[in-house]
Amino acid sequence: MSGYDRLKWMILLTVIIGTFLGRMDQTIVSLAVPKIMDDFAITTSDAGWISTAYILANAVFVPIWGKLGDTRGRKRVYLWGFGIFIFGSILAGFAWDLGSMIVFRVIQAIASSADYPTAMAILTITFSDRKERGKALGIWSSAFAASAVFGPLIGGPLIDNFGWRSVFLINLPIGIIGIIMALTYIPESMSDQRSENFDWYGASSLGVALALLVLGLDRGYDWGWTSLPILLSFALSGVFLYIFYLIDSRHPEPVIDFRYLRIPSFTHTLGNNFVVFMCMMGVIFLIPVFDQTFLGYTATETGLQFIPFACFMIVGALYGSSFIGKVQTRYVIAASTLFAAFGIYLFTGLDPRSSTWDVIIPFSVMALGMGLGMAQRTVAITSLVPPEEIGSASAVLALVRNIAGAFGIALFTTILNNSIEDNVIDLSRYSSIYQHTPEVMKTVTGLISLDAQILAYHTIFIVAAIILVGGSVLALFIESKEEKRSDQKVIVEI
Repeated sequence: MSGYDRLKWMILLTVIIGTFLGRMDQTIVSLAVPKIMDDFAITTSDAGWISTAYILANAVFVPIWGKLGDTRGRKRVYLWGFGIFIFGSILAGFAWDLGSMIVFRVIQAIASSADYPTAMAILTITFSDRKERGKALGIWSSAFAASAVFGPLIGGPLIDNFGWRSVFLINLPIGIIGIIMALTYIPESMSDQRSENFDWYGASSLGVALALLVLGLDRGYDWGWTSLPILLSFALSGVFLYIFYLIDSRHPEPVIDFRYLRIPSFTHTLGNNFVVFMCMMGVIFLIPVFDQTFLGYTATETGLQFIPFACFMIVGALYGSSFIGKVQTRYVIAASTLFAAFGIYLFTGLDPRSSTWDVIIPFSVMALGMGLGMAQRTVAITSLVPPEEIGSASAVLALVRNIAGAFGIALFTTILNNSIEDNVIDLSRYSSIYQHTPEVMKTVTGLISLDAQILAYHTIFIVAAIILVGGSVLALFIESKEEKRSDQKVIVEI
């Protein structure tokens, strides 16, 4: 292996550390929330803002960092994001009340949102060969799954032995290693078209629109979907999105170039990406609730079930990248989405008598299917835009992924609760009770409630599977530039 080849893989390892650390922080902090609630004397609803604030800030700044990376330097933006993230982590480790924690979590989220678009652009520029790039992106994508496992595994012992503040302070030593590696190995790159007039008005209007949208999705169930604050959030989000469109459609250096959305394969890839992450995040959110409510598992036992999930996600991402250049991207993405749909459908066999294997097997099938298409979607997006716009385009992909996650949790939670209410009414209507003693009525009420909830979960899994089948059909319309040129070359040769 030449020196340049070794450098490329060291660059990959470097960005993996940043991606892993940023994503692990999201899962590791959730374990610390009960301890934070005790220390700050806050309610569960109050504690929810620790996560909500992070999601809002992360969604808002992804496209901004992507554009800044393309125009001001990807290495520079990556290092700034990494450094601010470490600073925010230290501050969060010394937070003294809920208000300070929310502010410091926002700082963390703003910084961590720089990682995805800049890391993807750095890898795409570094690995010019399409097959090699696919392999690199597949390995990098697996860091997302790995972080889901190591968050609970690392967070539990840290919290038990050193307190909740340690989950933030652990970012300092790991982050210093990541910054040193970034300074050493990552070369600077940027668009040939240097920014002379960054679109701050467009970025601001998009930020407000996304903040209001994610706020509405995240808090809709708690506040009520028809409540005035939620309706205002969605309405104002639409207004600011329209303002953003008016600004960016005329700006010479827009945050999001609307020409992307006029590329059919780009929008089809975004649509598939939205569907996949919506269903994945929705299921990941609900399965732990099912485990602990109906199967009697502890939080630790539930967390251990995510180990096979992450392993199969990694295997799927690595195996899926090996098809690049051999099988057309659209067929791999379509097959992977369909395979994930089958995995989610397998969850319909769950009931209170299910074993841990009844959860692990569908989880693993779903993860394998979703992993197979991760690198393929990234390659499809990056192949459709000029190299100088990769950061901006990948930021759109990340933005869609973040919104999809919030939308999936909101959608499936709403369907679950509505389905439970409908099932209770239907089961009560068609149930015959021959004895009306208090003991019998209590038992019947409990059984109806249990059946209604189990059936509601089955409804969720069926709906998610159907949505993914639709996403697999959408994937068939994806066509990358390299594959199109290859097809045209074959026609000419014939």
